Amino acid sequence: MAFPTAVNSQITDSISQVNTKVLGDAPAIATNNFMLATSQALSNAAHNATSNQQNMGITAQASLVQSVDTLLSINTATTGKATVEIFQ
Repeated sequence: MAFPTAVNSQITDSISQVNTKVLGDAPAIATNNFMLATSQALSNAAHNATSNQQNMGITAQASLVQSVDTLLSINTATTGKATVEIFQ
C-alpha cells in the first residue's frame, strides 16, 4: 500500500494476494464453463439425432406394414373377375 493505514500490512498483503489469485483463475474458469456448455450442447445434439433416427425407422416400418396390408386386402374375387374380363 502506498500510504499507511490502521490495518496490519500483513492483512492487506493477504487480501491483495487473494485478489490476484482470483483474477488469475478467471480465464481458466471461463474456459472451463465454455467447454462444459459446448459438451452439453453436443451431447444433446447426438441424443436428438439418435432419437430422430429411431422415430424415422418406426415410421418407415409402419408405412411398410400399411402398404402391405393394403395390397393384401384387395378382394380376390374382384381381381379374378377383372382378370376374366381382360382375357375375354
